[in-house]
Amino acid sequence: MKQLLIIWHSRTGYAEQMAQALARGAADTARALEQTASMQVHLQRAQDTSPADLLNADGYLFCAPENLASLTGEMKECLDRCYYGVLDHIQGRPYAGAISAGTDGTGAARQLERICTGWRLRAIAPPLIERNGAQTPAAILAPKTAPQDTLSRCEELGGLLAATLLAGEP
Repeated sequence: MKQLLIIWHSRTGYAEQMAQALARGAADTARALEQTASMQVHLQRAQDTSPADLLNADGYLFCAPENLASLTGEMKECLDRCYYGVLDHIQGRPYAGAISAGTDGTGAARQLERICTGWRLRAIAPPLIERNGAQTPAAILAPKTAPQDTLSRCEELGGLLAATLLAGEP
């Protein structure tokens, strides 16, 4: 049984919706490939994630907002807390990242990529960066709804990771 772990953090609801779409896409792909019995998709908050969760998974999707050109503190804290407990134990496993951002997102994507490079994970796609255009304090902090095109791209990314795991690609 393949385990796909989707670790997420969200402040305004946007990244949470993206994470849910990643999970939907993974489940839909397993269903389309008639392999639902071969895959479990775990959607888990960053604050609830332990090194054991990462060790038990076969692949990862990380989804978080960018905040001040970096991953949000909660996602970074999760990665910091888990880093050494899984180092040299998860190398080669596939991963992808999804970042929600106002107008950039590249800083958070680079930070996630550096951490995953340290773990020697294998990126299966470039980071998905979804920009909502928020620039004022009020707009940045406001609850958000991800548009359907964003959710569709997330579903595609979740499906790609599921297909990669189910195909048993190294």
